[in-house]
Amino acid sequence: MNKDIFVKLLQERRYKSVKDVLDVMNAVDIASLLGEFDDKELALAFRLIPKEKAADVFANMESSLQSVLVEVLSEKELKEILDDLYMDDTVDLLEELPANLVTRILDASGPKERETINKLLNYPEDSAGSIMTTEYVDLKPHLTVGQALAHIKETGIHKETIYTCYVIQQRKLLGIVSAKDLLTTDDDVLIEDIMETEIISVSTLTDKEEVAHQLRKYDLLALPVLDNDGLLVGIVTFDDAMDVMVEEATEDITKMAAVAPSEKTYFEVSAWEHAKRRIPWLLVLMFSSIITGSIITRYENAFAAIPLLVSFIPMLMDTGGNCGSQSSTLIIRGIALNQVTFHDFFRVIWKEFRVSLIVGVVLAVANGLRIYLTYQQAGMAIVIALSLIATVISAKLLGCILPMFAKKIGLDPALMASPLITTIVDASSIMIYFFIATKVFRL
Repeated sequence: MNKDIFVKLLQERRYKSVKDVLDVMNAVDIASLLGEFDDKELALAFRLIPKEKAADVFANMESSLQSVLVEVLSEKELKEILDDLYMDDTVDLLEELPANLVTRILDASGPKERETINKLLNYPEDSAGSIMTTEYVDLKPHLTVGQALAHIKETGIHKETIYTCYVIQQRKLLGIVSAKDLLTTDDDVLIEDIMETEIISVSTLTDKEEVAHQLRKYDLLALPVLDNDGLLVGIVTFDDAMDVMVEEATEDITKMAAVAPSEKTYFEVSAWEHAKRRIPWLLVLMFSSIITGSIITRYENAFAAIPLLVSFIPMLMDTGGNCGSQSSTLIIRGIALNQVTFHDFFRVIWKEFRVSLIVGVVLAVANGLRIYLTYQQAGMAIVIALSLIATVISAKLLGCILPMFAKKIGLDPALMASPLITTIVDASSIMIYFFIATKVFRL
């Protein structure tokens, strides 16, 4: 719906019309629409959302908007939202709010909810425990299918998912049963007779990126989370895993662009903050170019003897940088998807060497012919051709080696992306170029 029309309805106090509109809109769309309002309009519009939909809308809003609502809503309104909000969404909210608003949320929660929230908040930030929910459907092995379905009807409304149910005995996970199994099995069959006992699970301390990978790999809707004693403490659902994948992809992209990552959206970050996040890497990369400059200075005599040498420096540096970026991007992506590991080190090098040889020869022939036809200088054509082949090979090998070594020593492979690779390759391409030139022309 158009924001202007919505605001006009609010200003004219046509609240019934607003309610009718909100009643048919999707919760995600409502959250997106409310993101365009100022604080006063936001609070008024949110209070008009149907109660059964308010928690879903709240969960899908940006953290800055959630903070505004937590501050302006009454204790009763806040408690109603928290009662309908899933526990993992509540924890995500608390991690983003300032301390005074966190206190307000905890005060509005019941004793049991506070205990659960505090437990989840104590897990490491990047662990499965930090993103899991404790609201899952649990069944006993001795129940019949009919009894299990009755239990789901009674308690399922308060659970994050009912499509996968967990069979437990004294909190120990014995098996899982899908909703499909329950709906297609006779009511008198025991749960223990139809449950799946080959269970894929993770621990509370498993990295959340690994959890997302497991869900994607095995096409699961949810993944059980066990503590150190092997007891079921929660589940991670697919929607939370998608949030993790988006977060990790965003972090990798920003690092690959030599920008410090931020959890805020582009417009939430001020111009000053944007500059602060970009300047450090830009300073490092700028001063690292001194190496390239010093290499060029060493070969001033070669420039004086053959001035034409200078005109091909940008082409060699750009080609090397582009080749290195291609390889590093593919390897970083492969590492992120667990398609490439350090055990594949020599396989990757061998493949990239063959690729670089083919690419290098094609570029060398194309440029060698162009230079010979343009300048009628066979020596210069040979120098450029050989330099291109050597530069492409070195750039592509560096592009695949550096991310793999970064992963091996515990660094983020995304750090070894375009800006850093380009800087290193620039220096190496210049060294290769002038080494070959001095040998061919005997400078």
